[in-house]
Amino acid sequence: MDSFSNISWMEFSRIYTQSIIEEINKKGKDYILKVDENEYINYIIENYRLEPLKILLDTEEVSNPINSQEIQRDMFGREFMTNFWTFRITYHFEGSADLFAVKPNPYTYSSYDIDVNSSYKTVSFQIKIFKQDAVEFKKVRASCYCEAFTNLNAVNENVIQSNVTFEDNIRTIFLHEKNKYKEENDFYAAINVKINADTQSIFSAPTIKKKIIKQPIVSKNTEFNSVPSMSKEMYDDVLKVVYDSGKSMEKKPALYIGKNEEGLRDQFLFILETRYTGATATGETFNSGGKADIVLKYADDGTNLYIAECKFWHGSSEFLKAISQLFDRYLTWRDSKVAVIIFVENKDFTNVLNIIKTDIINHDYYSRYIGDNGESSFSYEFHLPQDKDKKVNLEIITFHFYKK
Repeated sequence: MDSFSNISWMEFSRIYTQSIIEEINKKGKDYILKVDENEYINYIIENYRLEPLKILLDTEEVSNPINSQEIQRDMFGREFMTNFWTFRITYHFEGSADLFAVKPNPYTYSSYDIDVNSSYKTVSFQIKIFKQDAVEFKKVRASCYCEAFTNLNAVNENVIQSNVTFEDNIRTIFLHEKNKYKEENDFYAAINVKINADTQSIFSAPTIKKKIIKQPIVSKNTEFNSVPSMSKEMYDDVLKVVYDSGKSMEKKPALYIGKNEEGLRDQFLFILETRYTGATATGETFNSGGKADIVLKYADDGTNLYIAECKFWHGSSEFLKAISQLFDRYLTWRDSKVAVIIFVENKDFTNVLNIIKTDIINHDYYSRYIGDNGESSFSYEFHLPQDKDKKVNLEIITFHFYKK
């Protein structure tokens, strides 16, 4: 193809944006309303962000020449045969291969036939010389290179300017498509058309940056709500932070001996307060019918993301009462990620863990056991007391603060 000549920057941008819209739309309403908003937007950004081109000159490879002949004419019009040699010059490159076809704005009228291999990230062109002379070879190579890549800096500048607003544009595109689905659901609801009761959208507070962006996978059990809620990734991270912190405290009796529930709670609150961008952690926070020990809120509008209650172990009946207290007094219909943190002073810690796992299934709000997140951290699904169809993730996190 002729380098930097196939499609204008304006037309390329239009087609590229349309391909992003099609990528979003082909996932369908169910996926778009369920998926973690920030995870999916980050996935689109990382997969569609254009990267400026860079020719890696130190990777130059020169093919063995092909010797051929062609007919030429002298100044008097007489024909004669002459030898020439053809070389292919190949470079590796970095950046978005599609840009080699784009005519930038502004554009310099210079182009050359090139071959681009996007899989191997190589770009090549051929040169022809009529005598085996190193100086002539370098002169022709430099001239052809200049013709081929004169517009490279200009197209890179277009990309750099576009990337300034790229992330905001992707978010706008996604929300526009998502809102169309939400408006459709609202319309159906207004005219009493049944919509998928399992469909739910998660507006997650910005939380954890990922090193590798993979396409988000939507759980079949995702629920719908129209306010921010904690993504599974953040919930898993909160549980891990609390669990790891508590295990570390177990090794340092000075951190727990002589402290009451509030003092121990503050140890965890201190860590959660500064860990998450876009979220705030508070203690003794009023919610629904009482004050919860730990509440993690979305900073923008104060929506609850995570609620935890801290209790010393005083036997099975008190443990079950602690769960009831959490669900009856502190949770609203919007709350779906919660925990009960148990501090065990008993010597026989293993026995306590066995009691917890045996007796919790007898609780009135128990739905099912999900799995273990550690030797003393157990995941369950409960339901709200006033709504059996509203599922809540409950983590029982237990620490052995034994006073020797």
